[in-house]
Amino acid sequence: MNQLDHIVVAAATLQQGVDYLRRTLGVEVPKGGFHRTMGTHNHVMQLANDAYLEVIAIDPRASAPRHPRWFALDDKLMRASLRKQPRLITWVMNTPDIKQLAAGAGFDIGTPTALSRDNLKWEIALTDDGRLLGGGMLPYCIQWHSSPHPSAAMADLDCILHELTIYHNRPLWLADRLDAMDAGHLVRVEALADNKAPYLAAEIETPNGLITLT
Repeated sequence: MNQLDHIVVAAATLQQGVDYLRRTLGVEVPKGGFHRTMGTHNHVMQLANDAYLEVIAIDPRASAPRHPRWFALDDKLMRASLRKQPRLITWVMNTPDIKQLAAGAGFDIGTPTALSRDNLKWEIALTDDGRLLGGGMLPYCIQWHSSPHPSAAMADLDCILHELTIYHNRPLWLADRLDAMDAGHLVRVEALADNKAPYLAAEIETPNGLITLT
């Protein structure tokens, strides 16, 4: 069964992202690792139930990749937005057969691409231009080829993801796409007025109480 794998907070710099989450969630998210293929790096923490939070940024010490970075991090509008403030930009779904999912979704979810770091191996469906799927409302898809799930080795800071909600002004379209990916059971979809921009809201239990990250 497909599962929610992680939520992604993007930042202009990792320190900016870590500071933002300290102010918002009241925890210090520790270092993760480097993605040399993508020229990015991250900090990570558990969210229980084999899920985790990733804060990601372009690694200024890394060489620029020959292809667009994932999560729209090369997009000019995204970079301008993140300079103002980090934000929750998308989510990732863990699937047991990414190739079958990509072939059967009925639309382009990206090309399954093998990546690795240290003892971690995975495939992730990457868009050719680095764009977010559905503006970030549809998940990137990942299949882990290492065990146990990487969240087991991440810091447990007493934070639990209770619910991920997508607010969208085309909720029926979104629900249809989510169902085509067998992802509809992982999130809640709420209707949004036409003059509002779609957004994600992650309800997280923290040591300081229940906090909604958007």
